[in-house]
Amino acid sequence: MTMPAAIEAVRAAFVGLTAGEFDLPPRQAFSESRSLVMAVHHRPTRSTAVKVISIELERDPVIAGTVVYSHPEGQFATDAVPLTTLRTGAVVGVATDLLADEDASHLAMLGAGAQAADQVRAVHAVRPLKKLVVFNRNVEKAEALVDGLKDELPDTVMDVAANAEDAVESADVVCCATASTVPLFRMEALKERVHVNAIGSYRPVMRELPEELLATAEVVVVDQVEAALSEAGEIIRAVNSGVLRLEALVELGAALGNPPLRQGRTVFKSVGVAVQDWAVARLLA
Repeated sequence: MTMPAAIEAVRAAFVGLTAGEFDLPPRQAFSESRSLVMAVHHRPTRSTAVKVISIELERDPVIAGTVVYSHPEGQFATDAVPLTTLRTGAVVGVATDLLADEDASHLAMLGAGAQAADQVRAVHAVRPLKKLVVFNRNVEKAEALVDGLKDELPDTVMDVAANAEDAVESADVVCCATASTVPLFRMEALKERVHVNAIGSYRPVMRELPEELLATAEVVVVDQVEAALSEAGEIIRAVNSGVLRLEALVELGAALGNPPLRQGRTVFKSVGVAVQDWAVARLLA
């Protein structure tokens, strides 16, 4: 499946979510979010997707699991790992297309784990990249990511940064895909006009973004408010401290129907919701 096809499928799914087409129960998390169960039902097609995964940060691969897609004509099952990286990249593509400047062409990729390559592919699909800068605490992993993408992006200048702030300082788009529990950079390291995606944190103790960015961003978009308030550490912290008003959070589906202005700094925070799995599994089936 191509990334552009996945992006369009995920975009349509979020529009459908806002229109009330889905039954989407909260994600079930066990063992400090090391085991997750995500389910969703699409009423118009009478189809259901269920994903069961385990996450172990010390394991390679970090994620293991299965997605089952059921519909009136039958059932389809697939490995959750490539589907998860694809659908997570796709939602970043949707958000970047919505929020990044039309001429954005310089991406800073913070993190070089399993999610990183599809993050780059997704941004490139909606904002063709002239420059890519990667930072990872393990320099060899950052270099491996760059080497692995060179054939796919032959016209993109690529580099590895010494630290996160060097990576983001002139970027038009920033993607964060790490397991950090502290902000990756200071807000002052960013340009005045930049779009930031954060998909790494999925537990209340994790966070990648500084509070100052969330407090002053032109708009903060989340995949789903309920999910963000349960799992996104930076959102929970910012709301609880009062620097980010709860009513200021905008869900992606609503933003697609009423696009915000592209001014200043914009943020998209995703913890992942099951409609993304459904959208990609439906295409695969």
